[in-house]
Amino acid sequence: MEEVKVNGCDGGSSLEDSNKDLAYVTKGLEAKAQVIVNDVIINETELTKIRLLRAFVETQDPSSKEEDDLTIRRFLRARDLDVEKASTMFLKYLKWRRSFVPNGSITLPEISNDLADNKVYVQGHNKIGQPIILIFGAKHFQRKNGLDEFKRFVVYALDKICVSMPRGQEKFVSLVELKGWGYSNSDVRGYINALSILQDYYPERLGKLLILHAPYIFMRVWKIVNPFIDNKTREKIVFVESNKLKSTLLEEIDETQLPEIFGGKQQLVPIQDI
Repeated sequence: MEEVKVNGCDGGSSLEDSNKDLAYVTKGLEAKAQVIVNDVIINETELTKIRLLRAFVETQDPSSKEEDDLTIRRFLRARDLDVEKASTMFLKYLKWRRSFVPNGSITLPEISNDLADNKVYVQGHNKIGQPIILIFGAKHFQRKNGLDEFKRFVVYALDKICVSMPRGQEKFVSLVELKGWGYSNSDVRGYINALSILQDYYPERLGKLLILHAPYIFMRVWKIVNPFIDNKTREKIVFVESNKLKSTLLEEIDETQLPEIFGGKQQLVPIQDI
């Protein structure tokens, strides 16, 4: 059994204390080839790391007992199975969730303005069963004093798509349609905050993000946003060439699952209706 160091998390535990907290887990841990949770396979290495992380964070935040193994694994994978780094990330998430979503979910009256824009839809799934979320960038507008509502809207949308995830799936695919996007739609602070929420609090939920019809002026804004994107997220972002749009989408998504606006057969469903 490898020695795992866990420190630097909320609560100020020392390395010695952390190792004591983990001792009962490492002692006599039975090796298993794999386990299956909600039709998702967790291998032996990941299962061991999950137990180590859970043992530590429960000493720091008892509410972590309510989180399932798949959630913990996503935080571990976001930090390359480094228990120390994943523990810090996970404890930060628990603290944020209590503060930002104190009632457990975002209600429709809290995001009425962003919902009225009709900018986020869901439809179908890709070829490996990941649900698809479609975002219309030209329908988003920066509002005065509207950043907090937009952040709540992002959390609402992510929660909805995650809760509706079919068994055996943990990730979704996002299509960002930028046709008609202009400076009036530019919202650098909103984009950066949305990315931060996705990366910090919903790790390993994004399967791929396809950006469609990106105009030249959008690329100027993208240069500002790009440094705030972590490497794992950046690897999942693809700018699709307009002259190869349908062929590129068909590589990922069967025609029966494509939205009608892209030559497919799926009708769009507003995020609030799923």
